[in-house]
Amino acid sequence: MKTTHKILFQDSRDLKNIPSESVDLIVTSPPYPMIQMWDEMYGNQNPDIQSALASGDGKLAYALMHEILDAVWNEVFRILKNGRFACINIGDATRTVKGNFCLYPNHARILTHLLNIGFSALPDILWRKQANTPNKFMGSGMLPAGAYVTLEHEYILIVRKGFKREFKTEKEKENRRESALFWEERNIWFSDVWTDIKGKCQKLSNNISRLRSAAFPYELAYRLINMYSVKGDMVLDPFLGTGTTTAVAMTSGRSSIGVEIDKSFEQAIHPITCSIVNFSNDYLHDRLLRHFEFVKNRMENSGSLKYTNRHYRFPVVTSQEQFILFNNLEEVQGCGDNIFEIRYSEKPRTLNFE
Repeated sequence: MKTTHKILFQDSRDLKNIPSESVDLIVTSPPYPMIQMWDEMYGNQNPDIQSALASGDGKLAYALMHEILDAVWNEVFRILKNGRFACINIGDATRTVKGNFCLYPNHARILTHLLNIGFSALPDILWRKQANTPNKFMGSGMLPAGAYVTLEHEYILIVRKGFKREFKTEKEKENRRESALFWEERNIWFSDVWTDIKGKCQKLSNNISRLRSAAFPYELAYRLINMYSVKGDMVLDPFLGTGTTTAVAMTSGRSSIGVEIDKSFEQAIHPITCSIVNFSNDYLHDRLLRHFEFVKNRMENSGSLKYTNRHYRFPVVTSQEQFILFNNLEEVQGCGDNIFEIRYSEKPRTLNFE
């Protein structure tokens, strides 16, 4: 089994070199409009944004920033296959412009455009980051009518192009079964509120600070890729940043395309290939270990389980988990300018949880 990963340093609004209906999943987090750290990036693409901010017209700047994102979402719709998903991590913004403090609802603006171009909306996920301490607030403190609630959550918008994906051939069905989730993972991952992902850094490389990227945690991207795609699928991130989506696709046995306008991020992305084999294999082993601990505790409290995974020979709760197989990474090879190929083991890893 092999996967291919391409990094394209170009404007995400122009993806004409990516064929229509060639991508299986979008997982991305764009620069958030009206967050000050990204003013310069947006302003460089449209000088009218700089003028609007300088004159104190926050609403115009907000609208112009989203027009830049609209062009990317249009391309996303074109290149996505029918029945496939786009998962977009986006936070709203609060900002004072010309003395007026208000919320800029980025998630609502993006979702409106996605629906207008033909996507179907599915239930979204509220990622409660809990980045702020309980005693933090904005405004006048204990005095009523002048304080504002803290913004401690972001959204993961989930939309689908066309109708439900079908797996028709026996090979497709077998691959889907091998890509399944554990029962206990499904119960957590498919909740509409995520509170257990705290945004801890993954030690894949000396990543550029979040002050320069919209990087999401590794676990967030890992869940989404494993929830909404199967092994061998093509995953695209039009705002690659420090390369998290590419790294997760490598771990998960998916191919990927990452697009990034800022070539300086190359220094953060390339080191991933040096550590991804060991990192991924440890990550997959930890996932198996967590399942082993879960079934051990469950059997101690509730008795034996009915089903057994055929590859690892440990108990599972449902029949759909019997064929789960994690493909360990064996080798990374460079195949050209910012193109990498991963080779995987076809056999399950020998486990020893004693």
